[in-house]
Amino acid sequence: MSQQETAPAQTPRRSKITPERAQEFYAAVLDMLRESGYEALTMEGVASRTRCGKSTLYRQWGSKPELVVAALHGTRQGLLPHIDTGTLAGDLHEAARAIGAGSGRDTPLMHALSHAALQSPELLCALREALIMPGLASIDAMVRRGAERGEIPADHPAAEFVSAQLLGAMRTRPLLEGKYADEAYLIRFVDNAILPSLGLGTPVHRS
Repeated sequence: MSQQETAPAQTPRRSKITPERAQEFYAAVLDMLRESGYEALTMEGVASRTRCGKSTLYRQWGSKPELVVAALHGTRQGLLPHIDTGTLAGDLHEAARAIGAGSGRDTPLMHALSHAALQSPELLCALREALIMPGLASIDAMVRRGAERGEIPADHPAAEFVSAQLLGAMRTRPLLEGKYADEAYLIRFVDNAILPSLGLGTPVHRS
C-alpha cells in the first residue's frame, strides 16, 4: 500500500455503515491523530481500534486522507459556543474560557494535521472548515457587534487581527512554553494584549 494508503482502484464502494458506527470511526481517527500524528495513522490501526475489517474502511472511504477529511467534517463542532454577553470585553473573556477549555483537545489535532494539510488542499480545507473558520467567524462577529454598539470604531486598525491573535495564542503556547493555552492564560492574553490594542483598557495583572 502506498504512503497515502489508497485502496485498489477496482475496489467497489458500498455503504453499510450506520451513522452511529461512522461516528465511532471518526472519534477513533481523531483520537489517534492527537496521540501519534498524521504520519503514524494507518487504516490498519483504525480498523484494529474500532474492531472492524480493514476492507470495510477502504470500501467506505478509499484512503487515509479521505477518512481523515470525513472525520473532520463528520465531527465538526467548532471551538466556540454562541456567545453574546452584551460587551466586547465580556465576549472575548468568554471566548478565552471556551477556547482554553478545549485547548487540550483541539490544539493537538491542529498540530497533528498542519504539515499534512499544507500538502493536501482537500485536507487543509476540511481542517479550516471544521476547526479554524467557525472560531474565526465567531470572534469576528463579537468584534463587529462591539463596533455596532460603539465600543470601538468600526475602522479600528486592530479589529481585523483579534481572531488571529486569540486562536494564534492557543496554537503557539505549546510550542513556546510546552503548555496548553488554558483558560487563565487566554484571559490574561485578552486583558493584556487584545483589549489594550483595541483601546478598551490598560493591561491587567491576574495571578
